[in-house]
Amino acid sequence: MNLDAFQQLPLRGGFLLLRVTMTSEPMVDAMGRLALAKTSIAGFKLEIELGCSVPDPNEISISLYHEVLEAAAVAAAHAPHAVCELNEAGFEAAARECHLRLGMVTPAKLNQMLEEFGF
Repeated sequence: MNLDAFQQLPLRGGFLLLRVTMTSEPMVDAMGRLALAKTSIAGFKLEIELGCSVPDPNEISISLYHEVLEAAAVAAAHAPHAVCELNEAGFEAAARECHLRLGMVTPAKLNQMLEEFGF
């Protein structure tokens, strides 16, 4: 998957996806659990790092849907009702559903997903 298409990507809701990178370093979440991806948020700017333990293009696609939706929900001044009650499992389920329904992630499909969730 060509991640260059996701560099400096304007997203619905006023967000900007600065970059998506891959790392070979193991990642852990705030609870110390193994993580497939992590997102840094600074204001409305997002940076996503994907672990190389995710070589499957389908899992990369799902991870991008997941990370963008979750980051937008966290960073939004007033998150849409559709995402307010989602927990980690809810974001994962939503990302998998978007991947199944919309297909492999693209910049346009990320924005379509955000629009559908009310951003």
